[in-house]
Amino acid sequence: MSVTSTFTVLNHYREYLLERYDNFPHGRYVSVILIRKTESETIFRTEGSGEGLVKELVTAGRREATREPIQRVVISKRKQTAVERRVGRELLREHGLLGTVTVGREQRPCALNTNAPCGKCIDCMVYGYAAGGGGAQKSRVMTDDAYSLAPASLVTGTRTFNATFDNGTMRNPFDGKPSTSINEDEYVLPETHFLDTETLKDVTPGEFQYVLGNILRSSRYGAISSRQGRVRNMITAVIFSDTEIFSNLELTQEVYDLLLEAQGGNELDVPLNDALVERCVQQATDTLLRDLVGRPPLVVRGEALGRLLEETLMLYREPERLKGLLEEVTASYKDLP
Repeated sequence: MSVTSTFTVLNHYREYLLERYDNFPHGRYVSVILIRKTESETIFRTEGSGEGLVKELVTAGRREATREPIQRVVISKRKQTAVERRVGRELLREHGLLGTVTVGREQRPCALNTNAPCGKCIDCMVYGYAAGGGGAQKSRVMTDDAYSLAPASLVTGTRTFNATFDNGTMRNPFDGKPSTSINEDEYVLPETHFLDTETLKDVTPGEFQYVLGNILRSSRYGAISSRQGRVRNMITAVIFSDTEIFSNLELTQEVYDLLLEAQGGNELDVPLNDALVERCVQQATDTLLRDLVGRPPLVVRGEALGRLLEETLMLYREPERLKGLLEEVTASYKDLP
């Protein structure tokens, strides 16, 4: 018996998933609606750029009264999926399921940013790759920039730091000269909420469990070298459809309006309550889906979502069963042209 056949909950939604990978698109979309909440001071920036946080000037809400422009903090789409991808690759590496590639006369393991992907592991097949010498796989995990619900002015701060010598002071113990290593970092405050939708296209049940596990197990989305920034991912819904749904910005603007109505003010009162944010996300989801051009989507939330997530959690708590699933998915790519 295959591991995939034991997913009693996920198998209820098999008609929205592929039985096995196919090179041709089938228009089966699975959208995972996420609230990403910072749980520490967090720095989202391009490593080594010297730049501060990324901010965008966008419309606050969708109502006539909230169409003024505000700055929102942005988590780039690459910052999000790159973290989850590395988490998944660690798992594949642990079980010896990353492929190898010949570079010159040397056999090397599949590695990111080396221009030499193996093109046959789950990571390459799901998240995509492009090889300089030819060959490519388009990512089937699509996302966009995630925006903070609150304006940047309410959820950011700055902190000055210095680099001391071994003697604990700012003076060089050998020549007594003062250090000039004083810098300032801009960061996102704890308990800041970002909204994101990750869309999986034409995935199999095993691939779905792999991506969902990566999302649930990822927690460090900040600057890579320092890992500064712990984030908790809360899944509020999984939506099965035959087309892409709304954008992250649309969802953020709709939820912003609902939060203002719930709080009864002209400006968001932060930090926001998790339960209130989740209720507003659910309400906004229903509103935005009314404009979807396609067959009626299936929205999984509440108890049904809880059962789906519990099935994934149980899978990851059973190492041998998880390894069996990863081996099944990897083997399914072997006969591809």
